[in-house]
Amino acid sequence: MIVNQEQLSQLLARLRSAEWIALDTEADSLHSYPEKLCLIQLSIPGADELVDPLAGLDLSPLMTVLQPRELIAHGADYDLRLLHRAFRFVPSALFDTMLAARFLGLTAYGLGDLVKQYLGVTLEKGSQKANWSMRPLSQRRLTYARNDTAHLRPLSEGLRAELQQKNRLDWHREAGLRLIADSTKANARDPDQVWRLGGSERLSPPALAVLHALWHWREDEAIRHNRPVFFILSHGSLVDLAIAAVNGSSWEHLLPQRFSPARHRSLSDAVTRGLAVAPSQQPDPVRPARIRFSEAEHKRLHGLFTRRDHRAKQLGLDPSFIAGRTTLIALARNDPQLRLMNWQRELLLDP
Repeated sequence: MIVNQEQLSQLLARLRSAEWIALDTEADSLHSYPEKLCLIQLSIPGADELVDPLAGLDLSPLMTVLQPRELIAHGADYDLRLLHRAFRFVPSALFDTMLAARFLGLTAYGLGDLVKQYLGVTLEKGSQKANWSMRPLSQRRLTYARNDTAHLRPLSEGLRAELQQKNRLDWHREAGLRLIADSTKANARDPDQVWRLGGSERLSPPALAVLHALWHWREDEAIRHNRPVFFILSHGSLVDLAIAAVNGSSWEHLLPQRFSPARHRSLSDAVTRGLAVAPSQQPDPVRPARIRFSEAEHKRLHGLFTRRDHRAKQLGLDPSFIAGRTTLIALARNDPQLRLMNWQRELLLDP
């Protein structure tokens, strides 16, 4: 594993001359909050390398070397978000094997499924929920991590050949660029939306005020104790607790037995703060907008569904992969914010 700058410098020299580079990452989202990048896996001809971001390395030279290259990855959206958040990294091009499999109409498109189908190799699944921030990593975890990139190059060659045969390689290339753009754009969280959890749309303003206080309490607890938010209290429990507090009902049964006295007190203080919010300062409910279609829009939407499903059947693709319901509604209503890719336009709109 690469743990010092000398080792990294030697790796950079090999990366610069490598014919191809495959990439993956590991994080500790199930064990820490906020999550952090814990491992970078890189495969090149003849080598499968692991870089340790927790070793205090300056990894900016690595990002500089990777940036102009087409990277081979599998389901790369999460990896790109991690690397962008840590280093503002944006690759130039991407061959995503999961995306390729979906363009070929494969229904089993996990890495293990594809490696088994195309290469006859069975990958171990045992370390998927491991705590990747722990050091040292066991030999089993090191092997698991290397396997995430070791087979990507031969897998990509098989998938690329099939895409070329079906004239879908350009579709994949365009979708890869969209994946890069979507995974590396700045997503500033709306402070008035981020705390509105599933189920909160049915809450009254007083209950929303309590939920707002509880959400911020949970964020503080998660950061203070470096634990994922679901470990503190689930989304559903926060909503149920807000309802019970406003109704004057007991909410003790909603708390895990592991709650310490100190955490219980801080939670009670958060409930008290929420209940004390003046009516004029309580959040307004946000109801889902009800979509009303004109007769022409309804007819167009029906036609889009029919065309999409017909084209999906012709091509052996999942209809929702071509376009989901939300996209078709936006298209039927001529939503100016809709950004269709050229391959989608070809399938949905071209005569």
